[in-house]
Amino acid sequence: MSERTQINFSIVPDERGDEPRVYANYCAVAHTPFDFTLTFCEVMPLSERSIEEAKTEQVVRAPVRAKVVVPVQLVPNLINALKEHLRVYGESYGGGQPPKGPVH
Repeated sequence: MSERTQINFSIVPDERGDEPRVYANYCAVAHTPFDFTLTFCEVMPLSERSIEEAKTEQVVRAPVRAKVVVPVQLVPNLINALKEHLRVYGESYGGGQPPKGPVH
């Protein structure tokens, strides 16, 4: 019978600089019973044509920049990490929340 050994470790990103940085100012969230999908898009200011199309179609299309699928078990820790970073952001830059309004 083998004996179990507990090993404590930290996981850190191995950033070698060759991964592209992706900008997104919109995130759509979907889920299945097994995972959550975060679809990050870049919404640009709308042209007159895009505004007219949005009036009739009620849709604005935004290019997908990244799609990340995470297991359900990761979601609570992700939410907690985001809350903590938002708290630190508020303490560092004044106020408790980022500025409201459009980001583009």
